[in-house]
Amino acid sequence: MELTPEIKERLTLLENKYAVIGQDLKSYLDGLLYADPLTYWDYVHTDTLLSLQNTKTDFPDEMVFLMYHQITELYFKLTLHELYQIAHNGKDVAEDGEDKGWKERLDADFFLDRIFRINQYFKVLIESFEIMVKGMEQDQFHRFRMALLPASGFQSAQYRKIEIYATDFINLVKSDMREELSRTADTKVMFDYVYWKQGASELATGKKTLTLRQFEEKYSKELIKLARECSTRNLWKKYHELTPQEQQREDIINGLKQFDVNVNINWPLVHYKSAVRYLQQSEKVIAATGGTNWQQYLPPKFQKRIFYPELWSEQEKAEWGKGWVDDIISK
Repeated sequence: MELTPEIKERLTLLENKYAVIGQDLKSYLDGLLYADPLTYWDYVHTDTLLSLQNTKTDFPDEMVFLMYHQITELYFKLTLHELYQIAHNGKDVAEDGEDKGWKERLDADFFLDRIFRINQYFKVLIESFEIMVKGMEQDQFHRFRMALLPASGFQSAQYRKIEIYATDFINLVKSDMREELSRTADTKVMFDYVYWKQGASELATGKKTLTLRQFEEKYSKELIKLARECSTRNLWKKYHELTPQEQQREDIINGLKQFDVNVNINWPLVHYKSAVRYLQQSEKVIAATGGTNWQQYLPPKFQKRIFYPELWSEQEKAEWGKGWVDDIISK
């Protein structure tokens, strides 16, 4: 094979790359001679991935329940991947491959592109949730769910991290405490009144469920630490780092509003629709897996959780999620 100028140029670039880190290019080329070609199953780790579906019962529909939650967590990981890039202005990598660190200023198109990606991830999740709404037999669900206690989708730490990256933390405080706590900068104090704790209270006593106690024991310190880090790097703060002209871009504003609707209306309400199907039996209401208070936790009209209240009119905020809920209840 002829050593073309293009190949010689790449060899020189590779030699320079490894010289910077004190490595010998020849050794790496020797390694290529002995390395096996990469296969799809090795790259994706297919065998490992398909070994993770370990159900707790013999009911076939539990596999649907388990796998959909695993798929959801993968989409949450993609979302956090995009949010992290926004929080740190995206990586600026030079043509020679040397990492130049974070950009000094967030690029508006980069910001918009990542918001678009995030909205696409949630669109897939929201549209696919019919798998959970109609994809399981009710009798099977009511039986296998008892073997899963006190585990609950409520305990998804990745979802909580998405919320923390999305907005100023005060917007995650339960609605009747926001005005009072808006005067404090103490994240730990606000965390004690975060909205999701209301959703994990026992229906009969109002006390914390085991589901919540487990979650707090494992994740509270990590989430408080992230909330403090995001106080200057959350999506709303990064939006305000754009120029005034960029902040007025209609596509950027609409992207943020769509993200707000996806996370705070559409996503909880497809869960609400599923809960109505599986947990509302005539006049009897069944607690969700883990005993969470889904009737008060899921409907947005109760929580009034809005990431970007400044972008919405007073009427839109007053009717937050109302149309969606009314439509579902009437069916």
